[in-house]
Amino acid sequence: MADGIYVSMCGAAARSEQLDAVADNLANAQTPGFKASRPAFQTFLPASGATDKSYPAAVATAFDLRPGPTSRTDNPLDVVPEDGAFLAVATARGQRAYTRDGRLTTDAEGRLVQNGRPVLDRGGSVIQIPPGTAPQIGSDGVVQAGGVTVGELGLFKLQGPVDRVGQALLVPGRGGRADAVDGRLRTGEVELGNASPLEGMVQLISAQRSFDASMQALQTYRAMDQRSSDLGRVR
Repeated sequence: MADGIYVSMCGAAARSEQLDAVADNLANAQTPGFKASRPAFQTFLPASGATDKSYPAAVATAFDLRPGPTSRTDNPLDVVPEDGAFLAVATARGQRAYTRDGRLTTDAEGRLVQNGRPVLDRGGSVIQIPPGTAPQIGSDGVVQAGGVTVGELGLFKLQGPVDRVGQALLVPGRGGRADAVDGRLRTGEVELGNASPLEGMVQLISAQRSFDASMQALQTYRAMDQRSSDLGRVR
């Protein structure tokens, strides 16, 4: 019966991770550029080699890279890359990360930035805006200021596993990569999170019920184990 306790405990732990992921998705359904996470589950046989039981576990987290709904802002520096492409930005640690949160501005140093992070071109260079000029971004990603081309937004497609390094920031995971692509973008729009609130609520209810069932099974096995100990006790 102790094995039953461990199986139930593993099931509850796996569902707890799923609940955390679903709650995070729901909380960020309206967050620009947010990509929903999807835990992956797997069962394992015990080390003893017994085949009459298996232990569940959440072994990995995948991210849904599909585009989310868009909201019209009419801000000329708000952009949405088409065909699932990502913008490249430099993080505070100098790491290159990728996002679909296209709310761009300029900072005090004249750089084109996304939430304070420098936006990069295809080659990884920062796009600099000349003093006293206002940037304009074309549908081809070309950035002009004062009638002069000053850069071109780098567009990338993420392939393979990815890791999240910020609320709407992703980097290639082990075995993954980011490939530069030619693409177009829409201006005056912002992409919101791709987590569906309705789907999230269904998943939340299902995961909560499974978690409760695992906890109930754990309590039942504990009670049975205690009774077995009491029966075997010498009076």
